[in-house]
Amino acid sequence: MDEQGKNLLLATALSFLVILLWYTVGPKVAPDWFPEPEPAAIETVETAPGAPATGTAPEVAPTPPAPATGEAPAATTGTEPETGDAPRIEIDTPRLTGSISLLGGRIDQLALKDYKETIDPGSDIVPLLSPVGSTRPYYALYGWAPAGQLAYEQVPGANTSWTVESGESLGVNSPVTLAWDNGAGLTFRRTIRVDKDYLFTIEQSVENQSGQTVRLAPYGIVARHGQPDTTGFFILHEGVVRQLDDTLEEIDYSDLLDATYVEREAARVEIAEVETNGWIGFTDKYWMTTLIPAPGQRFTSVAKYVEGSDIYQVESRLPVIEVAPGATAESTTMLFAGAKEWETIRHYERDLGIYRFIDSIDWGWFFFFTKRIFWLLHWLNGTFTQMGIPGAMGWAIIGLTLIIKALLLPLAYKSYTSMAKMKELQPEMEKIKERAGDDRQKLQMEMMALYKKEKVNPAAGCLPLLVQIPIFFSLYKVIFVTIELRHAPWIGWIKDLSAPDPSSVFNFFGLAPWAAPTPGSFLALIFIGLLPLIFGVSMWLQQKLNPTPTDPTQAMVFAWLPWIFMFMLGGFASGLIIYWIANNMITFIQQYAIMRSHGYHPNVFGNIKSSFSRKKPEPGGK
Repeated sequence: MDEQGKNLLLATALSFLVILLWYTVGPKVAPDWFPEPEPAAIETVETAPGAPATGTAPEVAPTPPAPATGEAPAATTGTEPETGDAPRIEIDTPRLTGSISLLGGRIDQLALKDYKETIDPGSDIVPLLSPVGSTRPYYALYGWAPAGQLAYEQVPGANTSWTVESGESLGVNSPVTLAWDNGAGLTFRRTIRVDKDYLFTIEQSVENQSGQTVRLAPYGIVARHGQPDTTGFFILHEGVVRQLDDTLEEIDYSDLLDATYVEREAARVEIAEVETNGWIGFTDKYWMTTLIPAPGQRFTSVAKYVEGSDIYQVESRLPVIEVAPGATAESTTMLFAGAKEWETIRHYERDLGIYRFIDSIDWGWFFFFTKRIFWLLHWLNGTFTQMGIPGAMGWAIIGLTLIIKALLLPLAYKSYTSMAKMKELQPEMEKIKERAGDDRQKLQMEMMALYKKEKVNPAAGCLPLLVQIPIFFSLYKVIFVTIELRHAPWIGWIKDLSAPDPSSVFNFFGLAPWAAPTPGSFLALIFIGLLPLIFGVSMWLQQKLNPTPTDPTQAMVFAWLPWIFMFMLGGFASGLIIYWIANNMITFIQQYAIMRSHGYHPNVFGNIKSSFSRKKPEPGGK
């Protein structure tokens, strides 16, 4: 096996090996354990003028009074209505539709107007949140946890029946206020606002007319009943994502099942204290629901699995507040519930001060490259769209690949130049092998002497390719996770760049009257589409820049490699296949031009012809 063949084979194998193994063997973001949280200080609310402030002793933030199951907590009478039967307040904005249940004041019906479940024009819009009683309950709720002498039934929780104090429906510039009187001198209010995109602002207050000081802590919860369906691809995180001051942490659903058991809670939990900036929520591939305390607010960040109820739950527990008689305490937090759009999330980070909120998008370990590559793809897509070019995102992928390859041309040139020099030394290397015979030590010594004399580094052809792997993997990551590809059409039969090629060899790419196999089925893996076939051919053409290797093993590996990858990657998103095709074709042109510049004329057609015969091809001449 010649050195050039080794370098090409090694570079190809490593490129795909990194994609398959990096996220499984790399270190995890989440630490293995958390210490018990430090006590959270009580925030004292001033009373009427002249009244003394009281209570500055530290106290651990209490646990919310009941799990978010939709069932009445043990301390209540159990007469609360079911969530579906409770009165509701409509949510209607340019981008959201849904409702709030007055049972618990839950935000539990929400759908995204701008996104449909499928590319069918008659498809339903994407549902995000669902109430208890639906197939997959998923909702947000807020309340107060009792401290001191307060009991659970004296504070609002998951099953409190709220009344509407103001507002008929929730919309942009149309807030609603809910109220609840506990009958013992405490009046609770909750004002909910929503912006034009996906951000809710929740203002909770408690007015103390009980005649005595009370202590309690506001909290927010997002709960999911049962483990949701996930993409299941290892390079994408789906589960809990949270910011703990300067640390971003990702927790898989399976990790929550194995989380540290805290005896004071009937759940498996991961608890951490946030001093100044943080948020916590559930992230899917394209959607996210996140609790966001006010920037600078100290809180306890909790991710847990409630075993008895099969509920995955995230919480933001704020410090205990002490409210003197005649005083009113307030707490303001935010809730993001919507699509993971880069521009929208960046706006919230920059304009509202939500610390590192842009990192809620899964940029991966090569985030330094990934963020910049995404910005370029986003800009290209926007530019092509403004120019009125149909299928803008598909052309943006090709344009991005071209720009990246152009920027990396110096490295590619160095790599191909080194391979060309090694090829020139092949005759002399063969003579050394004949002289050395079975003497391995002599062979190595003479080879090293030849490399030193000719000033050639045999690894130089491969190292530049290895340097490019993080960049190409970041490009792959961007195309895989970005929501801009979802349901984005390109040309002809490609109606969704985030989905596999819908065409199939099975029905001769639509020419036959029968339907293609269902995507994801076993037959669909065998009868691949047109784009994967073009990808395999483009990879095969790259090989034909060089004659078929004389070594039988190497020749067999090279012969099968394009077709193996063609079937392996055929079920990937069309946008990814377009990227790989563009990358292969640009690489072919670059390598051909560089080889010609060194006086070597690749006999491409001769090498292709030799693939179908046993005759050894005539090499391209100088």
